[in-house]
Amino acid sequence: MRHQNYKYRIGTTTAHRKALLANLSASMIESGKIKTTITKCRSLRSFIEKLVTLAKEDSVQRRRLVLSRLRNKQALKKLFADIAPKYKTRPGGYTRITKLPDARVGDGAQVAYISFVE
Repeated sequence: MRHQNYKYRIGTTTAHRKALLANLSASMIESGKIKTTITKCRSLRSFIEKLVTLAKEDSVQRRRLVLSRLRNKQALKKLFADIAPKYKTRPGGYTRITKLPDARVGDGAQVAYISFVE
């Protein structure tokens, strides 16, 4: 049974959704801020906050866990070296979603920025 196990269905299969979230999170770690649809932002928020929480403690096992989800070694290094130490004492809420007023041209999807909290 799937009680209390809600995931944002981005209109793709499970494997595609996992790959999409891994690529979006790697882009966000490298640039600090990305622009995408609101549904993807909300899905990415829970995914990347779990990665940052894991990266707060630097150990081999944590690095392997994060790498299995992130799939990008450069982003892994930046996450453990630069991003996670900033949030060492913060208990959660590492990201911010800022909605944009205009919809995307083409399908009319609402667009937002997702970025790390300073």
